[in-house]
Amino acid sequence: MNIGIVGAGIVGLAVARELARTRGVKVTVLDKEDHVGAHQTGHNSGVVHAGIYYQPGSLKAKLCREGVALLRQYCAEHRIPYDEVGKLVVASTAAERPGLRKIAERARENGVPDIAELDALALREVEPHTVGVAAVHSPHTAIADFPAVARRLAVDVEEMGGSVLLSHPVRALRETASGVNVQAGERRLSFDRLIVCAGLGTDTVARMAGAAGDVRIIPFRGEYYALAGTSKDLVRGLIYPVPDPRYPFLGVHLTRRIDGEVLVGPNAVMALALEGYSWGDINLTDLRRILAWGGTRRLAAKHWRTGVREVLGSMSKRSFLTAARRYVPALTGADLVRTTGGVRAQAVARDGSMLDDFAIDVHGRVTLVRNAPSPAATSSLAIARHIVGLASVLTS
Repeated sequence: MNIGIVGAGIVGLAVARELARTRGVKVTVLDKEDHVGAHQTGHNSGVVHAGIYYQPGSLKAKLCREGVALLRQYCAEHRIPYDEVGKLVVASTAAERPGLRKIAERARENGVPDIAELDALALREVEPHTVGVAAVHSPHTAIADFPAVARRLAVDVEEMGGSVLLSHPVRALRETASGVNVQAGERRLSFDRLIVCAGLGTDTVARMAGAAGDVRIIPFRGEYYALAGTSKDLVRGLIYPVPDPRYPFLGVHLTRRIDGEVLVGPNAVMALALEGYSWGDINLTDLRRILAWGGTRRLAAKHWRTGVREVLGSMSKRSFLTAARRYVPALTGADLVRTTGGVRAQAVARDGSMLDDFAIDVHGRVTLVRNAPSPAATSSLAIARHIVGLASVLTS
């Protein structure tokens, strides 16, 4: 079997590695960028999620729990930084207690180990500078260097006889009775099967494959501030709010990174380009396609008030500070410094609903990863096993 992978992010590379380990399979990874992990993999906070939020029985819940174990082992084998700093999900008011209790119940149902429900005094033993009326503590939630994982996966693929072709954008593809022909950069390549793990570029490749489907990728930019100087010492690990169940986003939180930095964020604002990392990144072709999708208009009609708040908050350092001080009141405006953010590839259905679970479609000889936002990096090695386990991937 000769299989092509579109996308050299952590998911695409994990799939490529899993396939390269399979006897009789040749793998080629294609990516338009000049380095691996250029987008979601290289622009996230580095949290290795334990699986406390996800609907029991969902792909996210299953693959997150499997993925944590695989990732921890992989990082240990390759000496990639991995640190179980722990996570607190904090209820700041009594009204949030029922939501917090549901999180604890869901975490236990998903098999997350050592979950503890803490009162106001006990949570301060975990995070001395944090306030709240109650919290759920996940001590094994970790942080890792996901770009380093992606680089190591690329090395693995090549050591196993595969190829990682960077600066090779997919310009066209055509499915035939015997395979898939792909124009990548100046090269023409033929594969028995093609697996698309293109994140923000998923819709572009899906259109080429004649598989536009009933969902579209809507880019949501997540913006961050970083804590400056000694204010980093106010946060030991990860401090999260009780999330709004209407949205797949977790709200502004405080995240210690593997490099010692502490982030405040992210928010969630619709970007003006698929790779819209700032307000100045505008792509009119992308924007027309995003706005033309009926799901975008229905999403906006349902949630325009939240969208307006997010846009206004994007332009206000005070909004980030207010969110952070809700949990760490010692922070001041001088402690927050704007830093780089990322763009989440969020699949939105025709009815305006945001897909919450991972979504993988098989269209003839093309397999499309339609929705793989957080915790995709955590789950990447398990997602790879799941995709390769699909009977259609390794049959001609």
